[in-house]
Amino acid sequence: MDTSTLSELFQSSGPFATAFVDVGHENENGEHEHELRVRAACEQLRDQGADDKVVALVAERLGELPAQPSPVARVVVANADGVGYDELASTRVDVPTATWAPLPDLARWIEHRDSAVTFVLALVDHEGGDVALYSSDVPAAEEEASVGGEERFVHQVPVGGWSALRYQRNTENVWARNAEAVVDEVVGHVRRGHRLVLLAGDPQSRGLVRDKLAGTEAELVELETGSRADDGGDDAQAQAVREALLEQVVTRRLGRVHELRERLGRGEGAVAGIDDVTEAFVRGQVDTLLIDPAAAAEQEIDPRTYRGLSIGTQETVRADLALVAAAVLTSASVTVAGRTALGNQPVAALLRWDQ
Repeated sequence: MDTSTLSELFQSSGPFATAFVDVGHENENGEHEHELRVRAACEQLRDQGADDKVVALVAERLGELPAQPSPVARVVVANADGVGYDELASTRVDVPTATWAPLPDLARWIEHRDSAVTFVLALVDHEGGDVALYSSDVPAAEEEASVGGEERFVHQVPVGGWSALRYQRNTENVWARNAEAVVDEVVGHVRRGHRLVLLAGDPQSRGLVRDKLAGTEAELVELETGSRADDGGDDAQAQAVREALLEQVVTRRLGRVHELRERLGRGEGAVAGIDDVTEAFVRGQVDTLLIDPAAAAEQEIDPRTYRGLSIGTQETVRADLALVAAAVLTSASVTVAGRTALGNQPVAALLRWDQ
């Protein structure tokens, strides 16, 4: 996960109240269940000594009914200055987070965000295509456009004689121009950094778009789904999208773990373990923090033990809180992995350089 969106939050002063709670409404008792979950989170904060005014801020935000459908969860971080972070996510939270601590408690949130994917979905046919930018965290498109639309000669007509070749060429030219319009829209997103492109729809049209995207920076994945006009195709398309995104997340995480193991094997460019990773943060070496949030939460870090460690507090805190803070404040990314994948350590790091 890119931690830049958390930078401003971690530059403010604690203590912080953090709540990560399921706020979905799946049945007729949804509002009542929502109220109970919010009340339970706020009671946990008070039991930990949270300031009543801060708890009230958290309760107000958590109590707002989200417009998006279930599953949906909300993370809220607040301190004496107000709410510093408030986000919704399309996920279910079975075990909520409610923490009053010197630092924000965002490892669980990052664990979810690390599996979120931004992607371009292009659904194409001979008349053009629907191109939309999505985040897997949000069910609605962030941006969407229908492009192409040139319809004359779009269908091949079974004519004979001297005009057959002319009709065929006209048809193929229209298809090509409509495909070009789709490609232009897709490439616009790719140039802004949204490289994952899921391409669905008519097989012939997919082929035209695929060929024209060759040589661009698009990371293209084709989905075997029907055209824009197919009835009942939404469910199949949604399932195909989910499977493609899951494969992307798994591939990305495995790539990080394999890179870590290769570097550790060579004895360069990586470290593992609480002490070595913390020392690397002191030196500003960490490019990517790899963390097992549950395992890291079982240990503590005393910042005074590491001269030069700046995480916004000098109090002893859980290791996951301290190292996430260190990652944010040094512009390091964070990736979640299981302890066994990290050499049986709760944390590891890919380094920007060797000492």
